[in-house]
Amino acid sequence: MKSLKLTTLVAATAVALSAFSLPALAAEKVYKLKMAETWATNFPIFGDAPRNMVRIAEEMSGGRLKITIDSANKHKAPLGVFDMVRSGQYDLGHSASYYWKGKVPNTVYFTTMPFGMTAPEQYGWFYYGDGMKLMEKVYQPFGLLSFPGGNTGVQMGGWFRKEINSVEDLQGLKMRIPGFAGEVLAKLGAKPTNIPPGELYTALERNTIDALEWVGPSLDLRMGFHKIAPYYYTGWHEPATELQFLVNERTWKKLPDDLREILRVAMKVSAYDMYIQSYHESGVNWATMKSEYPDIQVKTFPQPVLNAMKKANDELLTEEAAKDPLAKEIIDSQAAYMKTARVWSNISDRAYLESVDRLDQ
Repeated sequence: MKSLKLTTLVAATAVALSAFSLPALAAEKVYKLKMAETWATNFPIFGDAPRNMVRIAEEMSGGRLKITIDSANKHKAPLGVFDMVRSGQYDLGHSASYYWKGKVPNTVYFTTMPFGMTAPEQYGWFYYGDGMKLMEKVYQPFGLLSFPGGNTGVQMGGWFRKEINSVEDLQGLKMRIPGFAGEVLAKLGAKPTNIPPGELYTALERNTIDALEWVGPSLDLRMGFHKIAPYYYTGWHEPATELQFLVNERTWKKLPDDLREILRVAMKVSAYDMYIQSYHESGVNWATMKSEYPDIQVKTFPQPVLNAMKKANDELLTEEAAKDPLAKEIIDSQAAYMKTARVWSNISDRAYLESVDRLDQ
């Protein structure tokens, strides 16, 4: 999807870089880079973000940056992007930071956190708070740089075969749920697992799992989960799921300064455009779901279940902070930023929506 706003921003940025004359740039070295993505070929929204980035980078560089993308069905390692970019097999990757928590636990905090920041709050933390600095601290020891790669906004709580009425219903529940939320559910007796996107429907259909969370209406309906699991729960675990662009640091250092800046801008613009696209698609698909799939039962977890999840989440955060000074720095930074930003979110977005809801219709 190529929005008017995206095109305008790219054009404006290109003008800002007009000090580099196109005839001169065309004669300079062409840098050919390779990117591995976690997603399958033509995967909507998630796959659009890296392709937008590639197109923007090539246009803004006058053809000096040419990036090819290998999808998961080609490189065969959807959850291996971290290692492939780190080793130099690929120059860049597009994935999600919390997929690497088994390798580097502190990567988990840079996708989203249960009961955490909304997308605008989290973008503020990344770009105007300590987010980018702390992410660099985590990734640089592995020869990697990480940049925000596109946000889904609030994700739904998942598709369940059976209704969740109590904390006891989570006991032994086999659920695909990655990141810190998986640890929260494990603490409450569930059995979380992480499964690549292309295998989710089959796992649910074959009873390998009892429930799963994926994204929300923007992507879930086309995956067909509602055909098997009719209970669709609202979110708690991923209020601002940010994907990531991974860059091999050796590749980054080989690029001229202007191409680094072009790449940085291309990643930032395509990430924000994914957020807009995801929001749009969720709104459209939610309306479709309500009219075409009336058997889907939209639920919110009972308050005792949410309370138990929040208590488990807080206990786990305390444990992680006690074990690792860098984890504590990240956790404290996010909590402090959210405390400040949430006051504004409440008096702006929340107050506006509540005021509109009270109007006579």
